[in-house]
Amino acid sequence: MQLPPGKKIYFASDFHLGIPDKETSRKREQLLCRWLDTIREDADCLFLVGDIFDVWFEYKNVIPKGYTRFLGKLAELSDKGLRIEAFTGNHDLWMRGYFEEELNIKVHHGPLEFEANGKRFLVAHGDGLGPGDHGYKLLKTVLRNPFAQWLYRRLHPDTGVGVANYFSRKGPKHVNTEKQFLGEEKEWLILYSKEKLKEKHYDYFIFGHRHLAVVHPLGEQSLYINLGDWISFNSYAVFDGSQLELKYFTPETVNPK
Repeated sequence: MQLPPGKKIYFASDFHLGIPDKETSRKREQLLCRWLDTIREDADCLFLVGDIFDVWFEYKNVIPKGYTRFLGKLAELSDKGLRIEAFTGNHDLWMRGYFEEELNIKVHHGPLEFEANGKRFLVAHGDGLGPGDHGYKLLKTVLRNPFAQWLYRRLHPDTGVGVANYFSRKGPKHVNTEKQFLGEEKEWLILYSKEKLKEKHYDYFIFGHRHLAVVHPLGEQSLYINLGDWISFNSYAVFDGSQLELKYFTPETVNPK
């Protein structure tokens, strides 16, 4: 891929739309729509790197209620020719066609490798990658099983989505007051990235999931980037054709591009 002059690639993750309550989520949704309006002119591609929603489960003819402004904005940008690609995360891994059919957004269910302007990227949400977290890896295998999903869809949507919301809210809270970068030897996604570097060179490893906004060098030629979230940071990454930066969006002042 060669970016057209003046065009950029954007990455963002962990919006967790839906929590902690309707009013707070609505404000976050409106902020995201404002951000999308600021990037629409120079964006060549937008990657939504997982956990877009705190809960997303698609039935054959039903999707979760809400998110109208955000989904409408994605549809508008997609219709105008912006290439948008999404990744499933651990909170919205039950995507099965709505984004592709209604929004023309390709959905990735695992890591994606690509090149742009001679730079090699590896992008993934990050859940279940690297060593450790064996309990979640087993759970993910069950949750992604087509038969298990078929069984869950036998529940009425009000019940199915309600149960998913209940367990999501019972899980870890997505706040960053106590989270901190653990260092190369304890961050599973960095260990995963270092193993991938043994196979071939990557310039950028881009992940979500950790809810930490981090840029960390891996040797002299590679960077590990965690995109943070839109609960505490309003953070995103942008590649301008030569370098990648982590930036922060504020409603009062639009960051220079």
